[in-house]
Amino acid sequence: MLDSSAWRLLRRFTLGLALASLAGCSSLGYYWQSTSGHLALMQAARPVDDWLQDPASTATLKTQLLLTQDIRRFAAAELHLPDNASYQRYADLQRKAAVWNVVAAPELSLKLQQWCFPVAGCVAYKGYFDEAAAEREGAQWRAQGLDVSVYPVPAYSTLGWMNWAGGDPLLNTFIHYPEGELARLIFHELAHQVVYVSGDTTFNESFATAVERLGTARWLTAQASPSAQAQFAQSQQRRQQFRALTLDLQHTLRAIYAGTVEAPEASPLSNQADQRSQKAAAMAVFRQRYAELKTSWNGFAGYDVWVSRTNNASLGALSAYDQLVPGFKALFEHEGRDWPRFYAAVKRIAALPKAERHAALRTDSPTNHSSLIF
Repeated sequence: MLDSSAWRLLRRFTLGLALASLAGCSSLGYYWQSTSGHLALMQAARPVDDWLQDPASTATLKTQLLLTQDIRRFAAAELHLPDNASYQRYADLQRKAAVWNVVAAPELSLKLQQWCFPVAGCVAYKGYFDEAAAEREGAQWRAQGLDVSVYPVPAYSTLGWMNWAGGDPLLNTFIHYPEGELARLIFHELAHQVVYVSGDTTFNESFATAVERLGTARWLTAQASPSAQAQFAQSQQRRQQFRALTLDLQHTLRAIYAGTVEAPEASPLSNQADQRSQKAAAMAVFRQRYAELKTSWNGFAGYDVWVSRTNNASLGALSAYDQLVPGFKALFEHEGRDWPRFYAAVKRIAALPKAERHAALRTDSPTNHSSLIF
């Protein structure tokens, strides 16, 4: 834990950042909850060694904390992710999520509402440390006719900006994840400290997701027990099957909203009433296909809540994490599976204008990596 003088400095720094940010957002209340929420989270964190020596810590917690330190060392040594203060402290927040994100999209579009902030730039979500506050924000957007999703987030990255104050801590919101899932999360959040492009959620999340998937595969092969490998393989199979369902739904909805799907009367969807009807039908088919898929999952119901609340906002948020992942994986192979070379190539792409940046990573694009960045 930081000493009192360090905490005074940290409070002045974060409060100053919040106040300086008001030009980008008129809500002092929102910036105050962001600042005070993050301060509370960091102040609750103590070094992992303190928890390991604490008689009140459970054996299960100690086992998981030791595992995270192995994962952390692997991330630095094998994946060349930052070796800094992050994930060397732990905090029990006494709640189920680190933050709750609000995302919103029009009734007939998957394009997400954008919010603009200092450092992060314009992003497609708005985070709250208090669930009730997030729900109130969501209700305001629903009242304007938008599709809204409010969902719990187990961890977030400060992009390395707060490493001087102790870095991003491990949290009770994810510490008891199975081994493979725990590695995924740590690799993902550390990847944000390698490359982050202000105002490009899709690029940032797709990059971090690619690193998480590539890194976790390497961790499991090199470090995990057969039981951990089998457990992750099972969860990965379910995840891939579910991802295929959601991708099909996204493609169908985009066609409906673009007016390229025909109505039952064989006439183009020329008005919003037709599009709303087709949207409802597509959602119903999606939920039916999910129910059928679940029969092979031996009682696993982890996606039930998400499916019950599926709308344009939740689908748009999901798309941001997956859209450019194949391109990043192809780039990793192009760079000889060499992590430093891969990160350097990603940084070169990150420097491009947004349209070129995304084109360089689209696997179905007529352009390729070499013509754009080498």
